[in-house]
Amino acid sequence: MLNFLCQSRVQFTYWLTKPAEQEVRKQLDSQTVSQPTVSSLNINWNQNRQTLILAISNNCHFCSESAPFYKKLAQNKGDTHLVAVLPQSVEEGRKYLERLGVSVDEVRQLSLDQIGVNGTPSLLLVDASGVVKNFWVGRLAPDQEATVMDALWKGKG
Repeated sequence: MLNFLCQSRVQFTYWLTKPAEQEVRKQLDSQTVSQPTVSSLNINWNQNRQTLILAISNNCHFCSESAPFYKKLAQNKGDTHLVAVLPQSVEEGRKYLERLGVSVDEVRQLSLDQIGVNGTPSLLLVDASGVVKNFWVGRLAPDQEATVMDALWKGKG
């Protein structure tokens, strides 16, 4: 399994769990990973200090496997606005999140490519001006989960 964490717009750190994935690493290193954009979500960003977007899909096994972390995020989000964005309908998204036991402030339906997300799960941390400050892709390792939690608390007012 390949997981990578993207911190800032230019710095990428890759975690590879199998030696055979070195070829995948070479391919990723040669590609440009674009910064996600969130303008198509039509969220009034300045109503919240920051927003964490969970870009997930109900047919993504990594999303389901990440449910314990998403529960932890929801319980410890402070004043961060938590929004789940799924390609499925809002109703399907709510049922999926309920089945996982994950609470969010809002569920939105949108094609994930409209926000520049090419893989699920993806987490996007957006500031009050609508700028994506950090984003993470894939099922996160424990140290990556800690980085997400730190980012939520660093932005605390």
